[in-house]
Amino acid sequence: MRTSAHNSPRPVRPAPALLRALDGERPDRTPVWFMRQAGRSLPEYRALRRRAGAPMLDICLRPEQAAEITLQPVRRHGVDAAVLFSDIMVPLRLAGVGVRIEPGVGPVITPPVRDAAQVAELTARRYGEGPDGAAGAGAIGRAVALAVAELGSPTAPGPGAAGRAEGAVAAPSARSPLGRELSGRELAGLAHSAGRAGWTPLIGFGGAPFTLAAYLVEGRPSRDHLAARTLMHADPAAWDRLMTWCALLTGDFIATQVEAGASAVQLFDSWAGSLSPADYRARVAPYSALAIERARRAVSPTTGRPAPLIHFGTGTARILAPMRDTGAQAVGVDDRTDLAEAIETLADSEGGPCPVQGNVDPALLGAGAAPLERAVETCLAAGRAALAHVVNLGHGVPPGADPAVLTGLVARVQDRKSTRLNSSHGRRS
Repeated sequence: MRTSAHNSPRPVRPAPALLRALDGERPDRTPVWFMRQAGRSLPEYRALRRRAGAPMLDICLRPEQAAEITLQPVRRHGVDAAVLFSDIMVPLRLAGVGVRIEPGVGPVITPPVRDAAQVAELTARRYGEGPDGAAGAGAIGRAVALAVAELGSPTAPGPGAAGRAEGAVAAPSARSPLGRELSGRELAGLAHSAGRAGWTPLIGFGGAPFTLAAYLVEGRPSRDHLAARTLMHADPAAWDRLMTWCALLTGDFIATQVEAGASAVQLFDSWAGSLSPADYRARVAPYSALAIERARRAVSPTTGRPAPLIHFGTGTARILAPMRDTGAQAVGVDDRTDLAEAIETLADSEGGPCPVQGNVDPALLGAGAAPLERAVETCLAAGRAALAHVVNLGHGVPPGADPAVLTGLVARVQDRKSTRLNSSHGRRS
């Protein structure tokens, strides 16, 4: 007896490659995205910043502009995920902390937080209660929603659907968040990124508690984070109060992004590599776990579930296992760490083997086609030993990177044979 069309089961679309990899699967193409893919390496970003004429943190709180920047590398490179254009300092600003980005320096906080009294004053503040306050948090959510509208989104499945979207997928918007009609080239990039799933995930992020605390105590970037490590040992009670506050703050910031539609997230612990393994386990990891637990309470309307979380740090070869054990689903590996050794280390963590992300050295983007080709092949070969592998740089895209080289790198990882790493025909503005 022939089944009628009305009674036929609805087709199940595959989840996007990134989400499948973070779930420990091996998708039909290896997913690839880049930290800092939205930003200074792109001529379209530089043009937008010239037109905007505003500081970077202000742009983060302008939803249409932030969403536009978020989408630029997806249209250009066909990467497997967008990452929200924002900054780990944004939640501090939304709690009323005076922070600015100084050119050539980085984040500067005045005055730094160095003793128990200053910690008590700081921790009385709350996310969304600063001068930018609720409007700022709303702007973050709006930027995510605008980006998701262009990236497309599935009908969120019910519990237990493991991230697979069933039925209709909302068609990506053909107009940019700034109201511009997208070109054929841009639409082609979006379509490639979406692949068979029909939509592209957006990654949200936040700074890990130690990295936020290090900035707050040092007042600016530091090579050794001596003041922060001194406070950690000199006043454990103040340290606990500061780190708990940072954990809840960044957890709320990540949750804002997830609840607006981000379907994966990354926790950045940029400065954790300055810590001994013992200090990390005792005085930092519990607070990262608190931030992750807070973030995972949020449910993404895009997927109908909490967002899988990637935990990334620099110089963290000795603490990869405890980073995994904070509750992360995947661990990002920087370019100072051998990827094969990292995979072995993570297999011995309490949580067992997990997906890994990384770790092509960004210096190779300017080293010529042959060295980059070898590095990509080495990275892909090492990644086959992991439960699953997401290709990324070992750190962010340098400002001077050639966009055509990044487009070629994406093509090679995804095995689009029509484009080589040394191609001079990458999509350009």
